[in-house]
Amino acid sequence: MIKATELRVGKVIVLEGKLIRITNFEHITPGNWRGIVQIKFKDVMTGVGSQKRINPDDKFEEAYLETKPMQFLYKQGENFVFMDNETFEQPELAADVVGEAAKYLKENDEVKICFFEGKVVSLELPAAVVLTIKYTEPGARGNTVSNVFKDAELETGMKIKVPNHINIGDKVKVDTRTGEFQERVNS
Repeated sequence: MIKATELRVGKVIVLEGKLIRITNFEHITPGNWRGIVQIKFKDVMTGVGSQKRINPDDKFEEAYLETKPMQFLYKQGENFVFMDNETFEQPELAADVVGEAAKYLKENDEVKICFFEGKVVSLELPAAVVLTIKYTEPGARGNTVSNVFKDAELETGMKIKVPNHINIGDKVKVDTRTGEFQERVNS
């Protein structure tokens, strides 16, 4: 058990029967009043965020997540097939577990899969991934201002905004947290 004042950003606990990850923590002690702990969190299973005020003396069960590096192999119907790099087992994850990460996955990508009590609870992507531009309009000639962006479709089907000088076949680095273009990658 862990006290509310010992919670920190990134810690995973069980709150009201749900597995949550703390995204913001603040211990407030207003003068001569009783202190309170304000937390913001995300449900590990659904990704839904919320916030709550709790008593500093409350205790919570700390959840221990096992994280395994795995390789994405292919999509089979609605499921995504991964391979454990150590045991070579091939678990299938449902589309709702993979969630938004599906937009960034391509074959042979390395990801981390988190397990709680033997059950898959989430999938962690690297901070950025390199993807190839599948389609984009050619840049307008003479339009050399550095902040001009155009639509582009990536090899995974995801659509993003890229600078005017990016062309079909270019490799770009995309931030998996925001879904935004970071830079062009020379391969």
